[in-house]
Amino acid sequence: MTNHPLGQACALLTAIVWGYALVLFKLSGEHIPPLALNLFKSAVGLTLLVLTIIGLTIWDPASLAPVRAQPVGGLCLLLLSGAIGIALADTLFFRALNLIGVGLISVADCAYSPLAILFAWLLLHEQLTIFHYLGAGLVVGGVFLTTRHTLPAHRTRGQMVGGMLLAIVAIGMMAFGIVIAKPVLNELPVTWATALRLVGGWVFLGLFALLGPAWRANWTAFRPSRAWRVVLPASILGTYVSLLLWIAGFKYTDASIAAVLNQTSIIFQSVLAVLILKEHFGRRQLAALTLALMGVVVTTFGAAISSFFVK
Repeated sequence: MTNHPLGQACALLTAIVWGYALVLFKLSGEHIPPLALNLFKSAVGLTLLVLTIIGLTIWDPASLAPVRAQPVGGLCLLLLSGAIGIALADTLFFRALNLIGVGLISVADCAYSPLAILFAWLLLHEQLTIFHYLGAGLVVGGVFLTTRHTLPAHRTRGQMVGGMLLAIVAIGMMAFGIVIAKPVLNELPVTWATALRLVGGWVFLGLFALLGPAWRANWTAFRPSRAWRVVLPASILGTYVSLLLWIAGFKYTDASIAAVLNQTSIIFQSVLAVLILKEHFGRRQLAALTLALMGVVVTTFGAAISSFFVK
């Protein structure tokens, strides 16, 4: 089922829900370190998904059939996808979010579509055109333009540049993780595919969190505190609701189309960052965001627009 309206609607809803969840995660990061935050939000999302799967299985036992029919290799691919796209990528992303804030993360986020399309070309053999290269160049230009942006509070220029690079690496991992799982997503229910990715991410994170002499600090988020007032809704929206919508978007439409619709989250992120977090949003950041967003549009719709005018 390719380019189904349901997939496109889910991809767009992902952008709206994730935009708000990202602001809540920024507030959560003021109290909880990145690794601990990732552990907590993954545990919340996985718990809700397991309860959802149990309910759906009781309602319709036949829903287990596609899971039983799936080869072990496909299930392992989903676990690997979660280890890369959730355990590693989200931890780096939360660190970058703490360094540069939601406003600048929105600019780095524009790298997601070109990277997802690049990986779709490499792994799924989707075609690349001159517009993909041009769009990627515009996104890179937007990212570089932010290096002269007004510094976030209590941050140095080096921290801002490092945060942008860290964010792009994290976003690249997210894109790679979801694209490698695309063939398996077509075969499994959305809830199962999402849960298996979270299992892979959480197991990897859990093992890593047990290393080092200060390992107990990685589990502090599970201790009830006032921070739960923010981190709990952030985890539900960001790891359960948006992740289900994200997987559904990739399942029911092409990877490139889903990636671009997801990319509209930068609009909601930028607006909410100003309204809720009171982050600075100046002309340079607006120019960088516009340039990067133009890159997204060119990457996705350049060929279609060109063919329209040629006709």
